[in-house]
Amino acid sequence: MTSEALISKIAPEPCPGEAGTINPAGAARPLANGRLDAARAAFVTRRVDLGDARTLLTNAAPRAGDVVLARVKRLRHHARLQLANGRRVQLFHGDEIVVCYGDRYAPQQFEAYVPATIGPCHLVASGGVAAHAVNWHQRIQRGPTEIEVLGILGDAEGRALNLRHYALDPQRTEAPRPRLIVVAGTSMDSGKTTAGAHLVRGLSRAGLRVGAAKVTGTGACNDYFLMQDAGASVVLDFTDAGHVSTYRAGEPAIRRIVETLSAELGRHELDVAVLEVADGLVQAETAALLSAAWFRHAIDGVVFCAQDAMGAKAGVDWLEQRGHDVLAVSGVLTAAPLAMREAGDLVQQPVIGLDGLSDRYVSRSLLARDARGVELRNACTG
Repeated sequence: MTSEALISKIAPEPCPGEAGTINPAGAARPLANGRLDAARAAFVTRRVDLGDARTLLTNAAPRAGDVVLARVKRLRHHARLQLANGRRVQLFHGDEIVVCYGDRYAPQQFEAYVPATIGPCHLVASGGVAAHAVNWHQRIQRGPTEIEVLGILGDAEGRALNLRHYALDPQRTEAPRPRLIVVAGTSMDSGKTTAGAHLVRGLSRAGLRVGAAKVTGTGACNDYFLMQDAGASVVLDFTDAGHVSTYRAGEPAIRRIVETLSAELGRHELDVAVLEVADGLVQAETAALLSAAWFRHAIDGVVFCAQDAMGAKAGVDWLEQRGHDVLAVSGVLTAAPLAMREAGDLVQQPVIGLDGLSDRYVSRSLLARDARGVELRNACTG
């Protein structure tokens, strides 16, 4: 596909306040009572009150975060849809689903963009992301599941329902903020989520009240529920801040996401929270976030995940050049003792496997290394 053809199929980035504007007369059709009863609502729509849906917009310009009613046309890569409760429901040809428009950047899966017009597109994430896929990893031999967007769900006045309307309202609190430990990595599938979950487990076993949040990425339930399973008292992600995906969201929007989720975590009297930053250091939004001085000053350290020793060395150097306190190295490489030894010869930080991260003494020692040295409210016993 030529670059000109690609651009013609991609919706322009929305300006602040554009989402939810009233559509031209005749573009909104009344939504019949019970029209959505049989539709399967995806995980990314879990904050949306579908009772607000009174119209179906068939002529509106798609925007990231718009909530849409779609019909499954051809099952391919994503044959299941993640629901709000975490269940992965099997899809069938002709099923109607409630999902959201959003861009996706996933080297191991899809590059995809919000289409310029309502109509045929793809299901590019099982959490419920609708977009036009322009390329994908060669292991995805069947290509993306094909769907037909029937329209954008609108309110009684014809305003598009968008995730941003249902975002958390950040509330200031006088309580001390929890320590914030970031998990970052060389790339997608470098072991970030697994390492983060084991760190949550270890800190919980140390007697701490722990939260978790994924601040960038594409909406899906796997990581969300894994953190709950690991013992996190509070789990959030960027969809709670009104974004189905953070690809092409821009640094101001990502800063609002981080500040919103951090403020919400602060309301729950946590001792520590683990924040995952998706993708790798060369991905645009990840690089911008980890290069930003405001983010560096807001957090207390980084656990860096890599697939091999060279990636660990390059990533640690990259982070330290930007002023980050790298507490440890972990990730996929820790599955191989030789790779751990190689990394240990290259970096000064401890190289810690999953068993170590989930150990209460090891996880406590990481907190003791953070740059701020603020006392925890809860006593650590053992």
